[in-house]
Amino acid sequence: MNHFEVLNGELACEVVPLRAIAEAVGTPVYVYSTATLERHYTVLRDALVAEGLGNPLIAYAVKANSNVAVLRTLGNLGAGADTVSVGEIKRALAAGISPDRIVFSGVGKTEAELAFALDVGVGEINVESEPEMRLASTVAQAKGTRATIAIRVNPDVSAGGHAKISTGKSDNKFGVSFSEAERLYAQASNNAGLKPVGVTCHIGSQITELAPLEQAFTKMRGLVERLRAEGLSVERLDLGGGLGVPYFNMPTPATPADYAAMIARTFKGMDVQFAFEPGRVIAANAGVLLATVQHIHERPEGRKFAVLDAAMNDLIRPAMYDAWHDIRPIKARTGASVTYDVVGPICETGDTFTRDREMQALQAGDLVAFMSAGAYGAVMSSEYNSRLLVPEVLVKGDQFAVVRPRPTYQDMLDRERSAPWL
Repeated sequence: MNHFEVLNGELACEVVPLRAIAEAVGTPVYVYSTATLERHYTVLRDALVAEGLGNPLIAYAVKANSNVAVLRTLGNLGAGADTVSVGEIKRALAAGISPDRIVFSGVGKTEAELAFALDVGVGEINVESEPEMRLASTVAQAKGTRATIAIRVNPDVSAGGHAKISTGKSDNKFGVSFSEAERLYAQASNNAGLKPVGVTCHIGSQITELAPLEQAFTKMRGLVERLRAEGLSVERLDLGGGLGVPYFNMPTPATPADYAAMIARTFKGMDVQFAFEPGRVIAANAGVLLATVQHIHERPEGRKFAVLDAAMNDLIRPAMYDAWHDIRPIKARTGASVTYDVVGPICETGDTFTRDREMQALQAGDLVAFMSAGAYGAVMSSEYNSRLLVPEVLVKGDQFAVVRPRPTYQDMLDRERSAPWL
């Protein structure tokens, strides 16, 4: 469910007309619904608690949407943060999320990043390889402390809505094998710089069926049982994220209630603190990208291009992942539908949002909304073609606030310096 509905004949976010935001801020612009963010978080949390999974850490995946206002909205509900860089840790801290509720994930952590994570006291560092574990120990011992770690396991299970967001196969870069995990966990338990507290996995994003998750989780249960049989303490089990969202042209994914029931069944009788790293399932349908039709270009052979002011630098998912977004005109019109290629102004063919999309007839000046754009939208935007970064707006009830302003061209130029010989 999301809170983007028709109000007085036009699409609104909660009770704020999207047209009012476009008039105040301009387009393209991302718009997020507080009510939707809150609902998606609480539905997942309540489903997990209802299945007797204790008081799990729900560490929102910052990479999905890293706007500090979004993070604060979720943090106020009790969410932690799953982070993959110093920048993301700093964003979580700026949003008021307690360091002990921050998980530091990702391959290739540097010495400086690990030192920063230890200095601020993040709750868990997810170690993804033996060299990284050694580095974490070295950095921690130099500081006279121990790094609280979980070993990330690659369960060799294929899942995810696209090859580029599948992370759980043995040929993916993430995590260690089960045999490595057992050896490394035992080593870490006897390492003066490390405090291993658990194991973790994450097999992909936009997973719509529970079977691959259950397969991976069953393997993780076996790992925990083997480690404990060796006399090793395993307090935490981080099951990652990846639960899919109902994009408008895709099969309905498993619900949070179904997901929670599967986890409770898989880990029945196991005393462990659970953690989760959801991102897309919370943020995707909480946001839209609002754009304006610049003109309609019709070729003599009949192909029609709807040219927008938004481009692939604002929303790269269609170009990168062949992603499908519902594109809704803000104001509905009657009459026959028309088939369009919906494109942006960037100077390459890849700047195409969709081809042969049947829609209501469009004309210059119409506002359209890319639905389900709250995750991996603004956070992946760029200044390609020297276009300005897209602004972000957060709505709550009948109020809205610009939570990332559109920069000026001078802002863009001021970040660069000329070489002394020029």
